[in-house]
Amino acid sequence: MPMDTLPERLQEWPPILNDGRYLCHPQHLSLGRLEQSEAVLVLLAERLTKTALNASLAVLAGQDIEVELVGIKRVAERELVSLRLSHWHPELKFQLEAVASDWDLACLPSLPDSRQPGLVLMDMDSTAIQIECIDEIAKLAGVGEQVSAITRAAMEGALPFSESLRRRVKALAGADAAIIEQVIGRMPLMPGLTTLVTGLQDMGWKVAIASGGFTAFACHLQQQLGLDAVFANTLEVRDGKLTGEVLGAIVDADAKANILVDLAHEYGLPMSQTVAIGDGANDLAMLGHAGLGVALHAKPLVREKAPVCLNHLSLEGVLCLLQADSSPK
Repeated sequence: MPMDTLPERLQEWPPILNDGRYLCHPQHLSLGRLEQSEAVLVLLAERLTKTALNASLAVLAGQDIEVELVGIKRVAERELVSLRLSHWHPELKFQLEAVASDWDLACLPSLPDSRQPGLVLMDMDSTAIQIECIDEIAKLAGVGEQVSAITRAAMEGALPFSESLRRRVKALAGADAAIIEQVIGRMPLMPGLTTLVTGLQDMGWKVAIASGGFTAFACHLQQQLGLDAVFANTLEVRDGKLTGEVLGAIVDADAKANILVDLAHEYGLPMSQTVAIGDGANDLAMLGHAGLGVALHAKPLVREKAPVCLNHLSLEGVLCLLQADSSPK
């Protein structure tokens, strides 16, 4: 079936294809199926067209990878197509991303099964919320430029996270602790956060935060969204002032990865049923341990190393990936 006979928008294809099994080739479909596959490819966007599919198929055809169309769906007001691949290698991620002009993708040996219990663990600052809380506190304390420069260095991997956090918190010494409540009062959620959390809860999944930020903000989100658990750092307050110290062990990259493993064990879940979401260098260990690691609007270093990157969609894209139908019909 020539693709030029099909509508430009993929969402209009299912009634025409009539639930048939199709192998996908550049510019055309043929009836058939893969007997075995090594990976799943999901393309997703606000509006998904033949352009995305054809560009991806051209990359795969150049490597003699056979492709089967599994499903076309609409999830969380976003559109996606699921494909099975006869072969897979890690470099496919970069090759497919190179042609992805306005769509996101995941190309992996497998995805977690939304029909089974699972866990999503996400970073907080610049992931669950749109701000870096310590930067906002610092602005109100009059040391904004000093602190934000250290934050950037840490998120880009140029400075060890624990060292950067202690240096930033030290700069806050003497600030009025009431600043924290001011920041909480105007803390903007990341687009798609409520959609993702509600969707996960409807699926019976656990949702938690592991943050290098602070407990006051994480606990506020837990109450607001009904999260199962939160882990973050505690700012020391004495006589209504920030002392410039952090209480207890710092939640750094290794701690986040350990929290993911510990929660999976606590909830009786295999690691294949875990998802981690983050944007900074201190999230990479967590992303690497998860069954699905997703970098959200991330820094270049993180985009390079993360298994999956959402560069166009926001957190609702994670729900799309989990609800993509990647199993054989």
